[in-house]
This record gives sequence, C-alpha cells and structure tokens, in this order.
Amino acid sequence: MAAVAGAQTPQRPLPGGFVQTPAPAAAAAPLPASMFAQQLASLRNQPQPQQDAAPGTNHADQAAAGAAPGMSPVTRAANAINAALYNEARYPELESYVANGMSGVYETASSSAWLPFQKLKLYDLPPAIIQQANETATGLQMGVFPALNHCWAVMDNCLYLWDYTLPNADLVGFEENPHTITAVKLVKPKPGVFVKEIENLIVVATSEHMMLLGVAKATTPTGAETIHLYNTKMAIATRGLNVTNIVSSKKDGRIFFLASEGEDIFEFHYQQDETWFRGKTYRVCHTRSNYDFVPAPVKAVSNFLGGQQKQKKLIRLVVDDSRGLLYTLSSTSEIKIWSVRPGEVRLALARPLQSLLQNTGHFTGNTKLLYDSGVSLVGLDTIPAAEAGKLTLMATTNTGCRLYLSATRGFGYQADAQNAPNSMQILHVRFPPKDPNAPQQAQQPTPMGAGQTNTTGAPYGSTAATGNVDTASQVLKPTEAALRFPPGYFLAAQPIFGSSNGPRHRLFCAAPDFARLKNPQDTAAPSQRFVEFGQWIDLPSWFAGANIANPEEYVGAGSQGSTTGFGNELALQFDKETTEIAIMTGVGVQTVRRRRLVDVFAAVLRYGAADAEGEEGGVKRFVSFYGRHETAATAIAVACGQGSDVPQDSGRVTSVTDPDVIEGARKAFIEQGGKPEYSANTTNSADPVDSVRPSPRFEGLALYVSRLVRGIWKSAIIKDDLKPGLPPALAPTVKLEKLRRIQRDLNSLKDFLERNKPFIEGLSGPVALGRVATRGEEIALQGEHRAMNSLLHLIASVVEGISFVLVLFDEKIEDIIALLTPESKVKSKELTFESLFVSAQGKELAKELVKAIVNRNIANGSNVDTVAEALRRRCGSFCSTEDVVIFKAQEQVKRATEAGGQSETGRVLLNESQRLFSKVAGNLSQEHLQWAVQQYITMAFYAGAIQLCLVVAQDRDRAKRGLAWLKEGMAEADPRKPAFEARKQCYELVFEIIRNLDQVTEGQPQEVDGRWSLAAKRRGEAYDVVNGSDDAVFQTFLYDWYVQQGRQDRLLEIDSPFVVEYLKQRSRESRAAADLLWRYYAHNNDYLSAAATQLDLAKGFFDLSLEERIGYLSRARTNASTRQIALMDSRQSKQQLLRQISDLIEVAAIQDDLLQRMRAEPRLTGPRRDQVLQDLGRTAGILPIDELFNAYSDQAGYHDLNLLLYHAADHRNPADIKASWQQLIQTEHDRALADNAPAHAYENIASKVREMGRRLALSASTFPIQTLLPLLTRYSLEPQEVHPPANWALQILLDLEIPHESLLPILESLYYGNEHPFTGNRRKIIVSQIVFLISDWVAVSERGGERVVLGSEENASLAMDCLTGLLRGRDLEGESRVRAEEVVVGLARGGR
Repeated sequence: MAAVAGAQTPQRPLPGGFVQTPAPAAAAAPLPASMFAQQLASLRNQPQPQQDAAPGTNHADQAAAGAAPGMSPVTRAANAINAALYNEARYPELESYVANGMSGVYETASSSAWLPFQKLKLYDLPPAIIQQANETATGLQMGVFPALNHCWAVMDNCLYLWDYTLPNADLVGFEENPHTITAVKLVKPKPGVFVKEIENLIVVATSEHMMLLGVAKATTPTGAETIHLYNTKMAIATRGLNVTNIVSSKKDGRIFFLASEGEDIFEFHYQQDETWFRGKTYRVCHTRSNYDFVPAPVKAVSNFLGGQQKQKKLIRLVVDDSRGLLYTLSSTSEIKIWSVRPGEVRLALARPLQSLLQNTGHFTGNTKLLYDSGVSLVGLDTIPAAEAGKLTLMATTNTGCRLYLSATRGFGYQADAQNAPNSMQILHVRFPPKDPNAPQQAQQPTPMGAGQTNTTGAPYGSTAATGNVDTASQVLKPTEAALRFPPGYFLAAQPIFGSSNGPRHRLFCAAPDFARLKNPQDTAAPSQRFVEFGQWIDLPSWFAGANIANPEEYVGAGSQGSTTGFGNELALQFDKETTEIAIMTGVGVQTVRRRRLVDVFAAVLRYGAADAEGEEGGVKRFVSFYGRHETAATAIAVACGQGSDVPQDSGRVTSVTDPDVIEGARKAFIEQGGKPEYSANTTNSADPVDSVRPSPRFEGLALYVSRLVRGIWKSAIIKDDLKPGLPPALAPTVKLEKLRRIQRDLNSLKDFLERNKPFIEGLSGPVALGRVATRGEEIALQGEHRAMNSLLHLIASVVEGISFVLVLFDEKIEDIIALLTPESKVKSKELTFESLFVSAQGKELAKELVKAIVNRNIANGSNVDTVAEALRRRCGSFCSTEDVVIFKAQEQVKRATEAGGQSETGRVLLNESQRLFSKVAGNLSQEHLQWAVQQYITMAFYAGAIQLCLVVAQDRDRAKRGLAWLKEGMAEADPRKPAFEARKQCYELVFEIIRNLDQVTEGQPQEVDGRWSLAAKRRGEAYDVVNGSDDAVFQTFLYDWYVQQGRQDRLLEIDSPFVVEYLKQRSRESRAAADLLWRYYAHNNDYLSAAATQLDLAKGFFDLSLEERIGYLSRARTNASTRQIALMDSRQSKQQLLRQISDLIEVAAIQDDLLQRMRAEPRLTGPRRDQVLQDLGRTAGILPIDELFNAYSDQAGYHDLNLLLYHAADHRNPADIKASWQQLIQTEHDRALADNAPAHAYENIASKVREMGRRLALSASTFPIQTLLPLLTRYSLEPQEVHPPANWALQILLDLEIPHESLLPILESLYYGNEHPFTGNRRKIIVSQIVFLISDWVAVSERGGERVVLGSEENASLAMDCLTGLLRGRDLEGESRVRAEEVVVGLARGGR
C-alpha cells in the first residue's frame, strides 16, 4: 500500500520518519514495506513472531502493553502473567514438529555446559545382594520401583527390596515362595479391594503360580521411610507359562501378562469377594478359548515330533491408559493393537514391520537402517493422548531408528477403547545422529542451530547423508533396548564390545531442544526446528532397565484435553522437580538428571571461559537459539539463584551461587533485554503509552514470574479434606512448603530488582529520561516503566498474599471459616490465588478472614496488640492500621462486658471503644458495626451506639451524594443511589437501637425521689443525639420511619429545622405530611406559615372534596388573622395572604353554591350529571372563575351566581351587570309563579336582593343601586296579580342599610328624567317615594340623636330644596303632600 498511497501530511513529526523530505527523482527502487521499518528494527532487535511459531503471540502483546486505560498496576501485570501462561500453554504439540517425513538433526555439545543430561550418582548394590547373587542358580534379575524409591532383585525363589538412596539400607525380603521367580512388577491395586494402607501391589510370577504382595509404606523410629510386604493370599496358577512380561493399568488396576511362548494375552483377575462361579482370583486368556483340552506338555511333545519350526511369540506388552488400548510386539516385529474393554480384550489391528515400512521409502529413500533383512524392533513405547492425538506409538529398531506410528479410526479420527483403530502407519522416522567415523560428504555448511533439514528424502538407492540427516549412520547399531519417556526423552542401550570388566553397555541419551521449538525469533516451521541434544553415557555394567525416578508423572504445561503445551518443560522448570532417570545396571543404580534450561545457562556462564566461544559467545549463542525474552527469563532466574549443577564426581545437585556466574547473569539480563517499541500508527487510545510494546526484558521477567507462580495461579486456596470416620475438614490445595519456596524465590527476585534499579531500563526512574533523544523514545521508556513497575507491584502483592495464606493455615482453618457469613464461606472455598493477589473482591474476602483470625484469638484470650502486630508484619495489606484500631476497639468492648456495662469502668471502656470505632468509621464494615451495636445495646450504651452509626454513615458518604440523590428525585438508575443505600444500613441500626430503647424504658418512671431516673437519663441522652444530628439524610430517613411506625406526632415535639424541610418535601407527595406541616407550624406559633400551608393544601392537587378545601381555607383565614409576636409578624405578607385566602374562599363558596344547584338541577341527568358533580365536587379542585362562569353558571342560567362571579372577578361592565340583575329579577319572579310558593313573587325577589346585597357587600360595581333601584321600581309598577306594597323597592335597599343620601339622587333623577315608564301619573309614585325616603331619613336621624338633622347641614339643605321643589309642583298630592310639608317645617326648625 505504501507504493500506491498518495502523499499525506502526518499528524505530528515522528522520530526517524522524514516524510516531508522528497526522494531523488532518479530513484527507481521499490518502496519499503513501511517507512518506519528500519527504526522499528533498531528499537526492537527482534522480528514479530509468526502465528505458527508461537500461537497466541498477539494475545500476549496486547496484555503486556496493558492498553486498557485506568487499569491498576497489579491488574496490568496480572494480564501480562495470564498472557505468558496462555502462550506457554500454546507450546507446539508433538505432531507439529514430528510431522510426516523424516528427521535426524542432532546438536553435538561443544562443551559439557550444553549436555542435556548429567550423571548424578551410582548407588552400589548392597553387599548382601552381591553375595547372594554369587550363589544363585538361575541368575540375577534387577529393576527399580520409582514409586517406592526402592530397587528389587530376584534370585531363584527370593525377592529382595531396598532403598537404593540410603547407604547400608535394610533389605526387605520375600522368601516364603518355594518356586523360581520369573518376573516382578509393581502395580496400582483396584479401588476398594484392599485397605487404604495398601497403596501398591507387587505381582510376583513364578514357575508355578502368580501372586500379589501388598506394599505399605512405613516410617522407622529414626524417621526414615521404609516399606512392609504383606502376603494377600491372592494367587493364580501359571504352570507351563513361564511368565516374563507383566503390565498393569494405572487407571483401573487390571493386570495383564504374557507367556514366554505363544501369542496369548492373559489377565490376572482379582476381587474382594467370591462369587458363585468364581473365586477371589482367576486367570483369563483373552486371545483363545478358556476350554483348551490339550495340555501344554502334550503340545510340547507334538511340536518336538513334528520337527523344528520357529514359533512366533509376543515379547513385549504395553498398556495405553490414555486411550484404553494394549500394544504387543512379537518376535517377528509385528505390532498388534488391542482394545481393552470391561471384561474383554479384542484384537483391533495387526501390522508387521515390513508392511509398515512400505510407504516410508517415499521420504526416506533406500536405507539399510530400515530395509535390511536383519532389522527388527527392540523397543515399543506409548505416546499418551495428552501428548499427541494421532501419534500413539514409538517403535525403535535395532539400528537405532525411531518410528513414530499413527493409529486412527478412519478419516483421521482418534482411536480409543470404544472406537478401535483400523489404520496404522509410520508418519515420521527419526534417524540416528551422524556417524563421526563415516566419510564426510561434500555439502553446504549449515549454521549451527539453524534447523535446516531436508525432509524431501534422498533419491532411491542413495545411502549418503541428506542435508543434516544421515540415513546410513551406524552410530546406534546395534541397539539392544530402547525407551521413551514423556515429553520425548530417548534412551538407547548399546553393548560395549571388548570390555575387560565383563558385559557393559552405553546409553545414547537424547532430548528435544524444547526451547528452540518455542523461539518466536525463528520463523521456520516447527518440523524444521526439531533438533535434539544427544550424548553418550557409559554404564559401569550391563543395562537392566531404566525408569523415571520422580514420584509424580509428567503432566505438561497445557490445558486439560489439549495436546498443545505438553512438551513445554521450560514452563515447569521452577514448578516441578527436575526429571531424574534411574538406570539399573549390574552393579547398582546410576541416576541421570535432565538439565533444565536455567541449568544450561548457568553452566554456560560457569564454564564459558574454558569453551572456545567464551562466556560472551555462549550468551550470544543462547540468544540466537532461544530469543531475547527466553534469555532474559533464564538470565534473571540464574541471577536469583535458580541455577543448579552437579560438580564432577560429587553425585549431588548444588545451587550455582558463584559470584562470576551471578554477575554474568545480571549482565546478560540487562544488556540482552532489548528495547521497548513504540508505534504511533497502532494507537487505540488517547494515551500514547498504551501503544508501547514493552521490551523482551519485561517479557522475560513476566515469563519468569509466571513460571514461579504457575502451580498456584489458578488453584483454589482451600479444599475439602473428607476422610471416612472423621468430621469434615479443610486443607490447603497447595502444599505450604511449596508456597514458602515460591515466596522465597519472589523475594529473591524483588531484592535483585531493587538492587539493580539504576541499571535496568524502565526501573531507573527519571534519570533514564536524560538519555532519550526523541519523543518516541521517551514514550517507549514511559511504557516500559509502567510495565516494569506493574510487575513490581504484582510481586509484592503475591508475596503478601502467600504470607496471608501461610498465616491462615497456621490457625485452625475450620474455626476461622465458621466465623464467616454463609456467603463468605462459599466464596472462601472458591477463592483462587489469582483472585487473592489481583482482584479487589479477593482482598476484601482476605480481610474478612483476617478479622476472623483476630476475633478467634481474642476469644481465646490473646492480646489484640500482639496478634494484630504479627499480622501486620507478615501481611500488612490485609491487616492495615485501621484494622488494628478496630481490633483494639473490639477488645475494649469485651473488657467493658467483663467489667459490667453499668459500672463506671465499663462506661469508660465503652466510650473509648466508641472513640476508636469512630476514628476508623470509614473503614468499618457492616458486620463490625452490627457487632458493636449489638454489644452496646446489651450494655444499654444507646447514645454511643447511635452516635457511632451516624459517624459511620457520614464517613461512608463524605461527598454527600446520598443527600443530592434524595433532593433530586431519587431516580432508581442514578449512580448516587448506592451512597444512599450505604447510609441506610447505618440508619436501620439506629432504628433498631431506638426500638430497644423504647421497649426497655417503656413504663419506667421519669423521676425517682425528685431526680431523673437512670432510664430517663438513657432515653434523654439517646434522643438528644438523634434530634441534635445535623445529618439531613438521617433526619429524613428518621422522620419517614416515625411516619411508618404511626408515631408522626413525635415530629411536633422536635425543635429542628430539618423537620420543616422534611415535611415540606414530603408534603408534595403526601396530604398527611402537609397536615403535619401546618400542625407543626401552629404548634410552634407560626400561624402565618400554617395558613400558607393550608392555602397550598386547598389549592393543591391532592384528591380533596370541595368541602375539605373550604375547610382548609377557613382554618387558613383563622390562622392568618391570629396575631403573632412582632419578630414573626409581617403585616404586608399577612394582608397579602389574607387577601388570597379571602378571594379563594369567595370563589370556593360560589363553586359550592354551584355544586348544590347542580345536585338539585332537574335538567342535568345521566353521565353528564355525574361528570359535572365530580368536576365541581372533587376532581378539579377549586375551578377558575372564567370556567365556573362559562362552563356552568352562565349556561345553567344562575344569574345570582353570575353576579357573584362578577364580583369575585372584579368585573365592572355595567351592561353585563344590569342584564344579569334584570334576568335575576325575572327568573325569581318566574320561579315563584311556577313553584306556587306561599310567598308572593315580590317577596322572593326582595329576599334574593337582600341576600345578594349581603354577599356582594353592596359593591358599587356588582350591586349598583343606581341601576338596581330603577329596576325594582319598574318591577313594582308592572301589572301583576299581587302588587308589591308602596315604597317596596326603597324598603329593600334601606333594609340593606344603604344610606338615604345615596338613594335620594337616584329618585330625583328618575323623577326629573321623565323616562319610560316613569312618566305621567307614575311620576307621582316617584314623588311619594322621595317624600317617604326623606321623612324616613329624618326619623332615623332623630332616633340616632344626631346634633344636626340628617347628619349635616348640607344634607338638610339638600332635602329641604328637594321637598320645596316638589311642593311647588303638581305631582305631590294628598297625604304625601301633607307629610312633605311637615318634613319641611321640621327641617326648617332643626336648621334654626
């Protein structure tokens, strides 16, 4: 893409990338793959690994970079460890490098440092065995039982065992057998047949029978381990079989054996009980009928008489427990595969050697090592299913060639007992190493370790060496015996001819260079990197067999069910014991030790000066073979003392601690560690440090740490230890000694890193920044520092975590777990070491366990300071300073309990404990708080318990997020809710304290002999703390609790501003809270606020009836009218509130009238009636005036209510008001006539006008007398059945106490206006009304005792002038005229 992409402007200048410099015009060379390729190569010094070389490499790079922003250092380092473990488990499987074809590349060690094995010690035979062997008649058979760490020897009819590792070991003999012993085998017993002490059986085959000996381990008084043999009395007859080959299945304990002649497979069946047709033991032949009527002696005679004929027989029997198969090898080199099923063994496949070799010529060519007539098979070994899927067997020829055979079911499916194989072929041939004595063939030199192998084979008929594979090598010819041990160790025994010391053998020992197979620097295919280190070991005598001496089987580093990772012995260097091989010879046991890679590197540094390459050359060779990261991991292991060696003729393994070696390893780690790599083109986050790939040094360090902790990383810490007859117990999953070893190794590593911080890039600190030249180098160094620092944090965390586990198992773990909550008990059994070291949940659980440890020790009488200090010293992060304070506080509580909670000493101790608890309130767990509260309640320390709960609640939410959540609506999805919930747990404890307090003090007297009782004091102290708290969240929660308990009246007694705030907030949602609020105001004499609350209730949205709303308004008006103290009284606000209340009461009264009218309204029926009554009476509250007018009163023709609404709305339109009065008078008249009321119509009208006058307060706008008096007078003049009395209209208005002086001008205007209907004779009616009005005015004035008639001279003059004018006219007649004259005389007299 670089060749076709257009020119682009980079985001920022990068070091080494001169993108703006134009290239020469004449340059025609192709563009490089990347403009930063050279820079990256110089920074990294190591190419990117390919996928087939190291699967999962990308996964490891991402984890090592730690690209997740905000990740903690320990988590980042843990990701690197997990990535290293993942890559270790992805080690190439056997079938990836033992592929179809041939190989034969061997590395000849140029010095002893590179040898794959080391001779340890020759353990001589006991003198008693040698003496007995010299007297035997049938010869000497010997072997090794690695599981027992014993050797065995058979001489005639006697079996002897001894611990070959002990000098002058005691012999354990079995001499009760009278017959010659032909074979011996150590096997695992079938489950449930023997007692648990019998962990192994020795199968002893004699000329007459085969028996089982039980083996039990024991300890001598001196502490040495020994064994005891027990005759189980289980035996079967074997006369005539001459058994020499016995095998057993470790999986189910079945025992199979071969006769010395023939091709039959027998089974020794044994069981605990007898059956009807079988005894405890019997022999089964799986290859022929059980009913054979021809005795063996007869067969022997017939064979003798019939002539000489070579008989084929089985010479080797091998069990494959991983697949449920048996393999046999015959004397004619025929391999047979048998499927093993319960109760039977069936032949699945048989292939002679010549048949198997038919297809190998395509890739091996014609070689005498395979196709010569004398070639036979001398070794047959299984390849377990955990190591390879298709490859099941390795057969070895007498010429030293190893044949890897594949047995499949068909279509490549793997075979097992249920799916027996039907195909078997040789997939790979491994030839012996080159013959150094053979003539050298001209060929191109190949660099050592390059791994270039010609797998295409040689032309047909060629016997010369092809590439590095010598197909004509005679080095291993003849091979008398061969063995293969997982994961690929190969031993071939060859006789030494011409030995002057009797028969002797030498062993060719080979092991794959496993580290080279996982080197990501080598880009060749794994099959081309299959190189073995080989060496010769001369034995002191003849070879009698060999076995792995380690008690544990090799399991590999891969995951269960996968073949990848099985051969990665590098991952197990520090987790498992080094593999040792015990070789039985004629003079004793020669032990051989497999050298680890770390031992090889230590030897390179130790013996490098004597090597032609020198120490520096050896290190460079190591780097070229295995890559920088593996070199760094190995170098730091040696620097930390992990290297070991076997000094010549010492026979024991010693640690390599030579100062020169340690210094060389330190130098290699620092100088060969490479550099970090930064690529700006691969950034996925805002932080450029996330795009840094740490150096191989960091990868090697992470790899070394992962190898140290791999045995515990994913393991659970605690396991159930169930034994019959014993109560359930708990035990460590990992042995404590192993944990201590890992801790020692990590401490050694930490010390090394601390000592060498100034020299290690990434740990040297800011000083290293002075050496960077570009911004890219600076970012790379920052990334390296972050990665290395993360590992340091993780190492410290692992060391402390192991210390905690050791502390945990120093105690009685069952008692500690019993103190946990049920949930924590389950979690503790599921807790893994990784979670303990890395996760926050694991550390919290560990703290719970530490607290349980302390509580248990305190309960047992231990001093808390001593226990806590010991815990802090060994695992400080799990027992912090705050934890120590908590433990001290708990101790104070326990001492107070002993002293008595009511004593003075007890109270002092309780106060001190409360002070200590409060000091660490933020770190106090809920369990500790509950425990303290329960103890305080028991000792009646109520105030202290409440105070502690409140302090803890405040410390749990110092940012007051819970208060903010409470004020802003309490949304469920709000992230602040957990802060409130944390507070809530504390508050619920306070309520529990209050309940206990009330229960205890209920019924107790307040005073005793004139003094406060103890119960009253306790109650007062507690409630002072409760009511005096300034925690708004607590007060809110407390008041809610009071309401829920039906004790809301208690709020009225609390003098706190929180009560008002609480009730205000709750009154938005609860009518009861609003009622409580105005009651609280009234209780505290704040009547104005009570009235405002009641007004809000009347106007609010609660579901209230209109009657209830009017009731609230009435009480509000009362409260608002009540006089308060000066400081609380605001006259302006009071008047304003009163006005609002009055206005609303007025509207509410009108609405109530309207409601009553609607209820009695016959015109309103059906659903509409219900809806109207609901809207007016409850749902809609107090409706607006316009809605009442438009929607109800005007439509219904309720003109009196219209006038009231005009008045309430201050509507002053005279036309509307006059029209409403006219309609009201007419409506009242019509209703009176329609109802046939006993009262006359004019009487009803008079009553309605008086009522309206009072309700309208004689308002000048809505009760306009200048309009109303003419209307009433006009009504009285209209023709009717019964006319109103004279002066009826005036009397109505006078009854309403309308001043006379206000009515007189109106009547004068009617008289002088001469408007219809007040014309003609009807004017006389107006004149008579004027006379009546003035005369009544005079009478009222006189009754009132006014000093001036009519109240003032002005009024008197006005009345005088009016009457004088009327007297001059013609409309005043009769009685009215006389009366007018009298009034005039009276006015004239009064004026004088």
